[in-house]
Amino acid sequence: MGTPETAVPTLKRCLDDGHEVVAVWTQPDRPAGRGNKLSVPPVKEFALAHGLTVHQPAKVKTEEARALFASHDADAAVVVAYGRILPASFLSAPRRGCINVHFSLLPKYRGAAPVNWAIVRGETQTGVTTMQIDEGLDTGALYLQRATPLGDDETAPQVLARLAVLGAELLGETLMRLDKLEPRPQREAEATHAPILRREDGLIDWNAGATEIDRRVRGFQPWPNAHTQFRGQRLVIHQAEPQYIHQTEPRHAPEESAEASSDNTVAGEIVNAHGDSLEVACGDGTRLRLSEVQLEGKRRMSARDFINGMRVRAGERLGGEDIGEGEKGKGER
Repeated sequence: MGTPETAVPTLKRCLDDGHEVVAVWTQPDRPAGRGNKLSVPPVKEFALAHGLTVHQPAKVKTEEARALFASHDADAAVVVAYGRILPASFLSAPRRGCINVHFSLLPKYRGAAPVNWAIVRGETQTGVTTMQIDEGLDTGALYLQRATPLGDDETAPQVLARLAVLGAELLGETLMRLDKLEPRPQREAEATHAPILRREDGLIDWNAGATEIDRRVRGFQPWPNAHTQFRGQRLVIHQAEPQYIHQTEPRHAPEESAEASSDNTVAGEIVNAHGDSLEVACGDGTRLRLSEVQLEGKRRMSARDFINGMRVRAGERLGGEDIGEGEKGKGER
C-alpha cells in the first residue's frame, strides 16, 4: 500500500526478496499539470509494469473496500506513504498485521510530513522506522530503526530519496526477521509531531535569522515552498544560503564588513543586487543570499537572470512595500 515515488523502492524490494505480492493498493489517478490530465501514481506505474494486481479505491472506510482487502488473505500488509488512515478492520485482516515504513526515528515526527519538519526544525539526523500500525497516528510498536545524518544543504526531496532506499532495505530486513523480532512500545514522552503542510507554512518571516529561513527554503520543497512578496507578486525561493552571520548564528561567517555592521537595513530589504549576488537582510543582523528564485507566472531562474530581467535594485523590500532612502531603520510599516 503506497502512492508516491518514495514508496516504489519498498515495493521493488518485496519483489526482489521473493515475496508474493498478492495486490497493490494506491491512490486513484488524479488530474495534474496545466492540462489537468490524469496522473498515474508512481506505485501503480511500477506495479503494472511488473504484472501486479492494482486496486485504487476512492475510500477505504467502506464495506466493499474492507471485503476486498480481506479477500487477499495476506500474511502482512506493507504500508509506505499510502495517504489514507486505515480503519481497525484493515489492521486486523492480514495475519501479521500492517507494517509501516515511516520516514523518521519514531516517536519523533509522527504525522504526514516528518522529513520536512525535521529540516525546518534544524535536526542534525533523521532516519527510518518499521512499525506495527495501530489505530493511533504513528503510535504503533517499533520493529527496527536506522539513522542517517541530515546535511546542512540537503532539501526535503533529496532526503526523502535517500530515506526511500534506506526504508526499503529496513523493510526487507524486518520481513526476513519478523518471526524473531519483538515489537517494542514507543516512548510517549519523546513524541513530536509533523503536521500536514499548509500553504501558509511557506510564508517567509524576514525577521527570522538567515539560518532559520534557509531551513524553510530546503524543508518546504516541493510544496508549499518558501515564498514571499516582490512588487506585489508571489516570489518562491528555491535555493539560498546564509551569508553574513552574527554570533547567534555561526554558520558560514565571513569577515565583517563596514556595510554589514553599520547600515540601518530592515528585515526583508534587498541589500545587494549585482551580478550573481542577491542578498536580503534578515533578523539578528544576518543575510540570506538567494541563488534561485521563481516569480509568479514565470520559470525558475538564477539570481543573475532575476536581477537583470526585473531590474532589481538594492533598497527594495521583500514581503512588504519598498523602502525609500529616508525610511530605513523605521522598522515594519
